[in-house]
Amino acid sequence: MKKRIWTKAPESAPARKKIIIDTDTAGDDASALILAAKSPEVEILGVTVLAGNVELEQATKNALAALEIAGCNAPVYKGSDTRYNGEAIEAHSVYGKDGMGDKDLIHPVGQAQEGDAIDFIIDTVKANPDEIEIVMTGPATNIAKAMDRNPEAMRRVKHIWSMGSSGIYGPGNASPVAEFNVYIDAPAYDRMLNFGVPVTVIGLDVCSGDSLWTDSHFTKLAASGKIGRFVTYSFFKLREHFARKGSAGVIDNCDGMAMMCAVCPGFVKKTIQCHCNGVTDPGETYGQVIFYQRGHTYDLTSGDYDYNVEVVSDVDRAKFFTEYLSRVGNQSIYKR
Repeated sequence: MKKRIWTKAPESAPARKKIIIDTDTAGDDASALILAAKSPEVEILGVTVLAGNVELEQATKNALAALEIAGCNAPVYKGSDTRYNGEAIEAHSVYGKDGMGDKDLIHPVGQAQEGDAIDFIIDTVKANPDEIEIVMTGPATNIAKAMDRNPEAMRRVKHIWSMGSSGIYGPGNASPVAEFNVYIDAPAYDRMLNFGVPVTVIGLDVCSGDSLWTDSHFTKLAASGKIGRFVTYSFFKLREHFARKGSAGVIDNCDGMAMMCAVCPGFVKKTIQCHCNGVTDPGETYGQVIFYQRGHTYDLTSGDYDYNVEVVSDVDRAKFFTEYLSRVGNQSIYKR
């Protein structure tokens, strides 16, 4: 009688995350789109665009161009060019007039879809309840409007990853206390924070120190191939901006950082559970996000807080650039 030999069944690959990317596409947003397109852990179901860094039409073209250079055919939808309260969004870019370094990079072949971005978000969540993760690299306007338009559907969002706020430990960049994405539409951001779905916030504070990209990093990125050159050129005006501010040779890539937190297993090292509110009253603290940390006591304030947000407080900073380069420098194309 033959001896039966038992073999272990091969482990199946983990299911890819289904994500929607919401973006006001400038160079850092484009780098995040490309990172997602080149990451086998995620499936991009669509990209929704809004005004912020640049006006809506330019942001849409930038998103299309970034996806195309990464070999990604995810659909792109136009969204908000007005704030949550209906006021026009005044675009502001430190990435040049086109938001992409003014290096004549933006010549997309494709076009945006006919549908509305907010309807696309709602319809996609309805078709995939409790499966969709949204990665926000711009203001929260599209997401807040979707929450208002169909709150029942949006409560089935699995998770939101947001590049927003100065973080627990950092200063702002739009003001001493406010980060750009929040400052553009603070009421929308507060709506998103307090809606009741799981949110992870990636702030400016984790984008500093060893997370910064240097001239040497950009040299390596440009040498890695056409995608690396595209990203490098898109940061040209931002690098000039940092140099004028006295920080020549180093820049942050906060949208790329937020995407890395969302797609790369093990990259996030520590999070802090917080109750978060966005300051929406006019004044010098407009756009600040207030963090009440779980486990902390405060001498003069108290409350039965809903710890509604997970805030990233530490990442594998030294891994950020090397992991980014290993993904986008590979010229094999993942089709989405």
